[in-house]
Amino acid sequence: MATELQIEQIERWQESVFRLAYARMGNRHDAEDICQEVFLRYLNKNPEFESDEHAKAWFLRVTLNRCNSFFRSAFFRRTVPLEKDFPKEGNVSVASLDLDRAMKKMSKKYRTVIHLYYYEDLTVKKIAEILGIGESAVRMQLTRARKELKNLMGGEDIDV
Repeated sequence: MATELQIEQIERWQESVFRLAYARMGNRHDAEDICQEVFLRYLNKNPEFESDEHAKAWFLRVTLNRCNSFFRSAFFRRTVPLEKDFPKEGNVSVASLDLDRAMKKMSKKYRTVIHLYYYEDLTVKKIAEILGIGESAVRMQLTRARKELKNLMGGEDIDV
């Protein structure tokens, strides 16, 4: 049974974990599966965090690891995506849908750095630590990701 502290941590980080999983997986159902795995891992391991920053880094790192494991799995390699685009839930602006579609077309590594930088508001240094790459590599991926995103959006300047 989960303690109050564990429930607090799950509630605190569930949106961040879901958003990153969605950015990596590209669909809601797989992202929800990843979230469940991340929080089950948290409940089983019950790590102690030194700070909120440490907790955030742990949850985001585990989320990335679970996503990477999924992409390496035999299940993923043997499935074919549906061609049909299902309607989005709720009221979503056209610009938001265009951005979402463009993000899905980007490579995973570019989607990840864009998400961590803009949506999770992490520094280049923190992203480098989480991804296990150098800061210059993160900066280069951000530059390339912005350029690719701009091209995918039809050359328009975007506000991410």
